[in-house]
Amino acid sequence: MKTYTLIILCFFITTFSFSEVAQSEKEALLALYNSTNGEKWNHTWNLNEPIENWYGVTVQDNKVVEINLHFNNLQGNLPQEIGNLVNLRKMNLGFNQLEGELPATIGNLKSLLSLELFMNKFEGQIPSEIGDLKGLRVVKLYSNSFTGEIPASIGNLKNLKELMLGSNFLTGTIPVEIKELNRLEILSLIDNKLVGEIPSEIGQLTNLKELVLASNELTGTVPYQVTNLSNLSTFMVSDNNFEREYVSVVDGEGSMPIGTFEFDSKTVITDND
Repeated sequence: MKTYTLIILCFFITTFSFSEVAQSEKEALLALYNSTNGEKWNHTWNLNEPIENWYGVTVQDNKVVEINLHFNNLQGNLPQEIGNLVNLRKMNLGFNQLEGELPATIGNLKSLLSLELFMNKFEGQIPSEIGDLKGLRVVKLYSNSFTGEIPASIGNLKNLKELMLGSNFLTGTIPVEIKELNRLEILSLIDNKLVGEIPSEIGQLTNLKELVLASNELTGTVPYQVTNLSNLSTFMVSDNNFEREYVSVVDGEGSMPIGTFEFDSKTVITDND
């Protein structure tokens, strides 16, 4: 009896020690490989090896927690199955040739802290489901071909520190819901087709260090509430359709053109001539 008990105990210990990544996560990785021409990647995967050995994949406690395949010659679409990687914390697929729409299943990645898909060929709208990823701290979708409006659900991302959506074809206005991102330090919407006025509520983002809105079709004037942004070090609004060519800067040196790229934390922008 003792012998059988020992054998059973050893079986369970061995099974636990060699437990594997969930099948749904395996399928998601294989779908990514197959839909992005995995055989032609700069660093490809040997599918016969354990997932822990696959380039750019980090596994902890039998869970896929990070994918870093930036600059790896991924070509094709991001598969719907990407939403099965429910334990993923970081995803960096920047500097590739990914195209098509960003699947709405991205909203399943509730553990995600960082989403970096910059320098690709994504198109279509940014899915509103991105607002379900309430743990996100970094979103870098710049230099793609996204169209449509910035989803209002972006206001749900209250932990966000960096939001970089520049060099796309985004239209509509800057959503007022952006005021909810009170931890935001970098907001870059440069080189899009955004219209309307800069919302005065942007002055509530008092942790902002970089506000980059240049090369859009924004109108009106720079709101006085920008003066609340005492941590701001970079401010870019050139190449828009503002009513005023200049804004006054109270720093003892007179006025400064709207296109000025930088001012330090002592500089104050007013809404006066």
